This record gives sequence, structure tokens and C-alpha cells, in this order.
Amino acid sequence: MCHVIVTCRSLLWTLLSIVVAFVELIAFMSPDWLLGSPRSENGNEVEFGEYRPSLGLYSRCLRVGSRGVGVSCGPYAGSFGELASGFWQAAMLFLAAGTLVLGCVACISIFSLCFQSILKKSIFNICGLLQAIAGLLLMVGLMLYPAGWGSEKVISYCGLEASPFRPFMCSLGWAFYAAIGGTLAAFLCAVLSAQAEIATSSDKVQEEIEEGKSLICLL
Repeated sequence: MCHVIVTCRSLLWTLLSIVVAFVELIAFMSPDWLLGSPRSENGNEVEFGEYRPSLGLYSRCLRVGSRGVGVSCGPYAGSFGELASGFWQAAMLFLAAGTLVLGCVACISIFSLCFQSILKKSIFNICGLLQAIAGLLLMVGLMLYPAGWGSEKVISYCGLEASPFRPFMCSLGWAFYAAIGGTLAAFLCAVLSAQAEIATSSDKVQEEIEEGKSLICLL
């Protein structure tokens, strides 16, 4: 029999797991990891230009048109081997793996409202372990990412003095900070999973189950 168990801690863990997965996915796909040096309408670098092109792991955004009134965004690489640098290739693999794990956990977390165990193992403990692993994968990817700032692609956006861990005229975009926030939140989810396990296996929950209730909501 399926017992739907909802507690504040388990619901918080479920919602945060879903949010973290979406944040990492959106950040991964965004071109706003690096904001290039300011450009004027004719593409020359200026101290205070009208726009700043952006560069992501595999995509970019450029202002187009005679007066720079349009924005063109899309992949700059036709294949994995055409990415800006080997460091970015490695970073993409780690970030993609971590995001995939978080996505799987987010899906499983929804079913945790009804099923609290898998093969007699706590679903919260399993998911918490996976979220910690995902956090480590994301962390490695984020550390590899700035090592690729010395590539020709980044230099064309950030200036000739751009080098690994030094973007020179570029600045970090919101996607990079979102990825960092999602990584920290993944570790937080791993901690909350233990609290969710405690909340759903408490004596009060067991009493409600023994009374024959199928929907159990506790603060």
C-alpha cells in the first residue's frame, strides 16, 4: 500500500532538489558565462561600448545589424572537438554529468512522497549520496572552466592579455554564479536528505500508518 507522507523537511528537500536541477540546467545551456570586452557598433573595442558580447561553454551571443539592434545567439562550435579549449571540454563533461545526476534525483524526489525506500534502502539516503556526488562533479567542472580562459576564442572576446584564471577585459556572467550557487545548493540538498529521512520515519508517522491513514501530513 502506498502511503503519501508529506513533512516540512521532506517537502523542502523535494522542492529544493527540483530547483537545483533546473538552475544547473539553465546555467549549463546559457551563453552568459563570460561577458566580453565592450564593443562599438563597428565591432571595435572601446572603453564604454554599446554592448558586450557573451560567451558560454558552447554558445555565444553577438549584436548584429547595421546599428547593432539585434542579437544573434547560438552554438559557436559545430562539434564537441571544436569547443574553445580542452579544459572546457572536460568542464562540460563534468558539468553535464553532475546536472544529469541532479535531474535524475529531482525526478526520484517526486516519487519519494509515496515511496520511501528502494530495494529496502532509504530513497532519501540514496538520493542524498547522489546529490553529494553531483556536487563534487560540478565543483570539478567549475574549477576546470577558468583554466580555459587562455584559448583563442576567449582572447578574441577578452583581449590579448587574457590567460588561464585571468579573463582580462571580460567579466563573469550570471550563469557562472548560478552554477556556483546550484553546486552549493546540491550539497545542501545532500544534508537535507538526512533530515527528510528522519522526518518521514518518525514515531508520529508510524502511528499515522498504524491507524490506517494513506495521506499523512505533518509539520
